[in-house]
Amino acid sequence: MSDRPSSMTSRQEKWFASILESMERETGKTLDEWVVIARTCPETRPAARKAWFKAVHGIGTNRASVILGKAFPETAHWAEPDNLRGALWADAGARAVLEAIEAAVADFPGLVSAQRKGFTAFSKAFQFASARPARGGVRLGLAVEPDADPRLGPPKNEGWSERLTSVLVLTAPAGVDSGVKALLRQAFERS
Repeated sequence: MSDRPSSMTSRQEKWFASILESMERETGKTLDEWVVIARTCPETRPAARKAWFKAVHGIGTNRASVILGKAFPETAHWAEPDNLRGALWADAGARAVLEAIEAAVADFPGLVSAQRKGFTAFSKAFQFASARPARGGVRLGLAVEPDADPRLGPPKNEGWSERLTSVLVLTAPAGVDSGVKALLRQAFERS
């Protein structure tokens, strides 16, 4: 297992490298030393482990995520992207909509698609779209303004990038029509 996810943009790779590079200088310990400490954590859930790191050692969320990802690779959100995908997109109807979105962006040059715990992200330099299953369909977040299409609305506690300023609910693969493809392209070009 690598110390970092394999599906990152070059900007994300630079950020990850900076976290690793500055670890010892800014915390006084190497990543390997923090991994030994992490394995002494009495917590078992990832969020509780992060909270423990902050409370006991003053380590913030980003560094804690990196440390915990190495200490407990089986729980890292990038450790098993296929398992994350399978669990998140278990509903066949929602998965079919996701596959239609993926087909719509498949030929975008430099596309990076990454599975997260709660959504599937699409990026170039920055995240330009994300999809997550929701009651009644799939919520597609886009890096375009809500007034770009009458079907778009503002996001509501989505949990993905703040760059995604509009949301569209898709209930079937056919909803990924030429208009949605144009919105995806517009969002991609802006990233």
